[in-house]
Amino acid sequence: MILKPSESPGPGACLAEGPPITSASLDTLIQNLVPTADYYPEKAYVFAFLLSARLFIPPPELLSRVCELCIKQQQLDQSPLDTAKVRKFGPKILQLLTEWTETFPSDFREEKMVGQLKDIIHRIAPCDEVRFCGHKVIFLLLLYPEEITLILAAFKTKPLPIQKDILSICNDPYTLAQQLTHVELEHLSHIGPEEFVQAFVQKDPLDGTLPCFGDQKKKTSNLEAYVRWFNRLCYLVATEICMPAKKKQRAQVIEFFIDVARECFNIGNFNSLMAIISGMNMSPVSRLKKTWGKAKTAKFFILEHQMDPTGNFYNYRTALRGAAHRSRTANSNREKIVIPFFSLLIKDIYFLNEGCANRLPNGHVNFEKFVELARQVGEFMTWKQVECPFEKDQALLHYLHTAPIFSEDGLYLASYESESPENQVEKDRWKALRSNVLGKT
Repeated sequence: MILKPSESPGPGACLAEGPPITSASLDTLIQNLVPTADYYPEKAYVFAFLLSARLFIPPPELLSRVCELCIKQQQLDQSPLDTAKVRKFGPKILQLLTEWTETFPSDFREEKMVGQLKDIIHRIAPCDEVRFCGHKVIFLLLLYPEEITLILAAFKTKPLPIQKDILSICNDPYTLAQQLTHVELEHLSHIGPEEFVQAFVQKDPLDGTLPCFGDQKKKTSNLEAYVRWFNRLCYLVATEICMPAKKKQRAQVIEFFIDVARECFNIGNFNSLMAIISGMNMSPVSRLKKTWGKAKTAKFFILEHQMDPTGNFYNYRTALRGAAHRSRTANSNREKIVIPFFSLLIKDIYFLNEGCANRLPNGHVNFEKFVELARQVGEFMTWKQVECPFEKDQALLHYLHTAPIFSEDGLYLASYESESPENQVEKDRWKALRSNVLGKT
């Protein structure tokens, strides 16, 4: 359904009946977000609009518009207050505010947002029926789960000595796959849905001269931290393989990580799976032909096939759909785990953003695009809420987060020391690396 400005309906008219909105003016979309005594927007609409609206209007301004409409439509600025009217309307606006604070808590870390929230709750608070719910919304603003989790973890986890290598503290592939899943789900739990939009936010040419976000880095910090974890795991795998002096030990580490990757695949942890494969395919590792020749690699090639980028990662996407179906019908948290290959998820969202305009030529918001964006992000939101069913191994988790890893040059140097350079290019690089190391000592 395409709505023209002159056809702007009453609240919910375009949602309660008829086909879904494909485009509308920003004013119309905001109007449809605001509940009344007899109308509440569909949950899918609330999520899609709150997720995408930040591309056109900063969250504080959006909340201000919502509050203004509520005050005007429900006559909340009059005295005495029509308590019968508020009894019907109050629970609905509080439901909207609760959904907003629970799904996008980072929006409410600005003082302006909290002030507006308190104001609208204060206006409807005289009714006993809504006072408790109002207190619940305010209470939500006092909780920042990710900070609390990190603080508690810092106090509970005592420093542990760093072991020499991964096999010295864990020789069970399933255990390591479980602990990697803990790390992945911990990172996922911190990523808010708005970060996917803010990662690609650009100035809206129809909304003045300033973009909706000032400090962009702060708005995507959890997403960036997750990408850094992926890169760390890649380099950790490569370091563990290149570090042993003996060929037999290196082959043993390769076989171990192949088994870990297979267990990650079985669990549904595709992000760790791809990080392990990527680490094993780094040039300093892949050039160790004698080491690879001694390792049993049949299972590795099967896993590589599953994550083959051919056909836009067709094999992986097929496996992901299977894991998603298992998750939807699962009875246990173990079967609900779906951790997507995160870089590809970001890439899909990027191309959706780049391939479709935010606004149509007539100035309307291309809401059909944001419904699809909300579908993709919403699926991720479901996956990230799964509680990890595996018992934590603090020593192993500590090692994964703190074990020293080689830089790219360090990996090449270790690789050349393990298996001598085979051509002139490698010999020249080895010579340069050794000179560099000697020059620093």
